[in-house]
Formats: sequence, structure tokens, C-alpha cells
Amino acid sequence: MVTDVVAVHPEPLVPATDTAARIRTLPGGAGANAACWAARAGVADVRILARVGAESARWHEHALLACGVRPRLVVDQDEPTGTVVALVGRDTERTFLTDSGAALRLSPADWTPGLLDGVAHLHLSGYLYFADGSRELALVALRAARARGVPVSVDPASAGFLLDLGPQRFLDAVAGVDVLLPNEDEALLLAGLPRPAGAARAAAELSRLVPLVVVTRGAAGALVAEGGRVTAEVAAEPVRAVDSTGAGDAFTGGFLAARLAGADPVEAARAGCRSAARAVTRLGGRP
Repeated sequence: MVTDVVAVHPEPLVPATDTAARIRTLPGGAGANAACWAARAGVADVRILARVGAESARWHEHALLACGVRPRLVVDQDEPTGTVVALVGRDTERTFLTDSGAALRLSPADWTPGLLDGVAHLHLSGYLYFADGSRELALVALRAARARGVPVSVDPASAGFLLDLGPQRFLDAVAGVDVLLPNEDEALLLAGLPRPAGAARAAAELSRLVPLVVVTRGAAGALVAEGGRVTAEVAAEPVRAVDSTGAGDAFTGGFLAARLAGADPVEAARAGCRSAARAVTRLGGRP
């Protein structure tokens, strides 16, 4: 759960002076965005556990409720809500400046076993793995879900943070998950492959470790891999993109909603691509 400051600048940034931009402050965060897109795609009961600063807790709560998501927000009195500044260029690709704030202060103390009551699927934001306390919370949640037979998915979230943490350390921490949802850069990094090796090889390699791997590739669509091989390549929906912020989160929400409705991995990937296509036609990462 973070506050997004999205700045769309059609012209390149010019150092030491002004660059005209369209700037909006919006509710965001990978986990929260995915939850909202899952609710939009038809999941009747979507819940989220997140930590926010006191200064914006009510605003974020209202935004989630408006999207049909039931929030359980832990209000942090010491740190503000995490903030991400997304710089979006003419090509709609984004560069993030991230202040995690309260977000990665989520800890096992914020978890209760009852959070999984009636739950059919648990999704963990990869950002949780980039701080000690929130990584421990992710492990507690994963173990609790496995004990109940609840399937678990993880979105690795950030190639930059993965590199800092260490790909093997991340893979060790997510051992036992059922679905991995990296983008192409994250997949190559986790598989230990150079870019020329290609996303397909990375997806295949990772699916030897995780039963189902779906690699998102932006305008190139997505790859589905199981059992050490790529089983499908799904095309992206053609749209006029405005802002790619949250496109991966939208894919995750649409994909998981389809899986819960009984879709196979390929049909679910198509549903994820449809959600991602809707996401890039508007500013911010929410429906």
C-alpha cells in the first residue's frame, strides 16, 4: 500500500530547469492494485492486509472500499505511508523513486491465523521480501496458507530490489509457492540468465522450481510455463497506452480472478492481459 505520485512527461527530462508534466497523486501499491483489479474482474470477496501511515490511512481505506476490496490496515504512528514517484516518459515506460515508509514495516505481529478463514487463494506482494520484518511476515503467511491447503502466488515486484536482496535468497524465501508472476527482467534475473537468453528459457527454468510460472512481457504479452517448459504464449491486447504504472498488478488481479473462476492457466493469462490493457489506458495502477 503506497501513495503514487505519477508524473507523465512527454518530453525528456531537462536537468537544472523545468520539464512540463501531467502530475497526479493516486492510491497505489502492488498488492493493493492487484486486489482492486481482482475485485473488478469479479472476485466477490477480496481482502488485503497492509500497513499505512496515520496521515493517509482513511483516504486509502476509502479508495479500497470504493474498488470493492475489504481492507485490514495497520496504522503506523511513526512512519508515513510509503510513496512512489513514477516518472512516465513518451514511451509510457516508467521509472520509480521509492520510499517504502510504513509499507515494509508490516511484521508477524500484524498477522492472525483468522485472516485466512474462508480464503481460496493468498497472494503475496514481492515487495514484502525486501525488508527483514515484512519478509518474516510473508514466510508466516505462506506457512499458514500451506498448512490449510490454500494456494499461494508471488509477484517478485522489482528487478532492482531483487538484485540487492539476491535472487537465490528470494527463491529460497518463496519455496513452496504455487504460482510465480515475474516480468521479463525479474524472470531473467531469478533464472540467472543474460537478456539474450530470452524470457522463454527463463520461464522454463523457473517452472522447474515453481509449478506454474507466468512471465509478463508488456506489449509482447505473456508466457505460461509448467514442468520445465513453456506451454503457451499469450498475446497482449492492442491499446493506446498512456501509463504502464501498475500494468503488472492489473495482470495479476485479472489472472488470479480467472483462476478462481475455474480458468486454466492459458485462459487466465489472457484474462490478465485484458486487465493489463485496460490499466495502461489510464493514469495510475487502479481500475
